[in-house]
Amino acid sequence: MPTWLEILSAEVIACKRCPRLVEYRERIAREKRRAYRDCEYWGKPVPGFGDPEARVIVLGLAPGAHGSNRTGRPFTGDASGKFMYPVLHETGFANQPCANDRDDGLVLRDLYITAAARCAPPDNKPLPQELANCSSYLEREFHGLKKAKVVVALGRIAFDAYLRFAQRSGALPDKKSLVFKHGASYRMPDRMTLLTSYHPSNQNTQTGKLTREMFVRVFKEARRIAEE
Repeated sequence: MPTWLEILSAEVIACKRCPRLVEYRERIAREKRRAYRDCEYWGKPVPGFGDPEARVIVLGLAPGAHGSNRTGRPFTGDASGKFMYPVLHETGFANQPCANDRDDGLVLRDLYITAAARCAPPDNKPLPQELANCSSYLEREFHGLKKAKVVVALGRIAFDAYLRFAQRSGALPDKKSLVFKHGASYRMPDRMTLLTSYHPSNQNTQTGKLTREMFVRVFKEARRIAEE
């Protein structure tokens, strides 16, 4: 891991900018879900994970209370990860289809995963100020991942977080023409490509709003663009 990313990850893990989120993530880690009562919860902000030379960045919403907040790694140990990592494996971005804990041997190739918010929020809904507090971490990741060509935004909140970053960095004068919908592809003025997908939450995958085939198509497109 490059030095800049080590420093950033350490700062993320130590962050206490949002009192509501600090209280919630730590309380969940103490109380635990019955199925995980014998597990030691991470209970801290979750840093990004993946290949620092990645050409594809996946931008999610926030850690799940009993997923990443328990395991300390994005999309690890929850239903969203069980849906996503087999797709990343199929499309050549992951060395294995499962993600159970930080020591399971998972390696990402040409892909880096981060989130709009780094702490598990109540009801999976970070407040606007909490997203703003996390935005500097996201900005440093985007600037540090210099080979990135594609951003895959999972859900509207992630989509909006990326557009705010693009506006702050001067890469997007006007976002009015950019509308969130599954499967959209936008060529940004800085030549980055923004792909959009519904978030792989149970709410979407169990209802058929997001199918495996739909998700595979998004990551096959990300692979195609990255290799152009």
